[in-house]
Amino acid sequence: PELARQDRETARRNLNLLPDRPVVLVTGGSKGARSINRAIAANLTELLKIAQVLHLTGELDWPEVQAFQATLQPGQAASYHAYPYLHDMGAALASADIVISRAGASTLGEYPLFGLPAILVPYPYAWRYQKVNAAYLVDKGAARMIPDDQLSQQVMPALREMLGSPEKLDAMRAAMKSLAHPEASQRLAVLLRELAGASPRKGNA
Repeated sequence: PELARQDRETARRNLNLLPDRPVVLVTGGSKGARSINRAIAANLTELLKIAQVLHLTGELDWPEVQAFQATLQPGQAASYHAYPYLHDMGAALASADIVISRAGASTLGEYPLFGLPAILVPYPYAWRYQKVNAAYLVDKGAARMIPDDQLSQQVMPALREMLGSPEKLDAMRAAMKSLAHPEASQRLAVLLRELAGASPRKGNA
């Protein structure tokens, strides 16, 4: 699949990330997620002590994040890579050790493809279905779930636990990878055609 073409070393080099330091990817989707962005900002000093951060903020919060980024010390700024968005999400996902994000439907396809352990923060106004997605990955041992209103308090303990235990992180990576079904979208397209009565095709279709 298109997203899976880069290995970690290549992806990190292309994104100017250090090859041998953990990478935490933070993303809220194309529009961003304000509560996630602000929780990361509130914890960034501590977070940068244990990882590099690749932060995809979304367009709406980008001016606020830029202003915050300008206040960082040089040593901190070197480990904090913020963008409003990236066209090459494959590189972002391939580079990361952990992702922090919402729990939309794409998480069920993209994160397993990369074997990428996740901290999932269901969108509170789409709580029901995003919580179902997150709970599924948590149940499989591939993710942690943190409620939106508790993220600022809980994100650093979760990250320290995950990054502080290579064995645990490896187990989460394997659990996530086991859920990958790269051919699922093709199967879904076939199923949808069948449900629409378009397959099997007749001679007068």
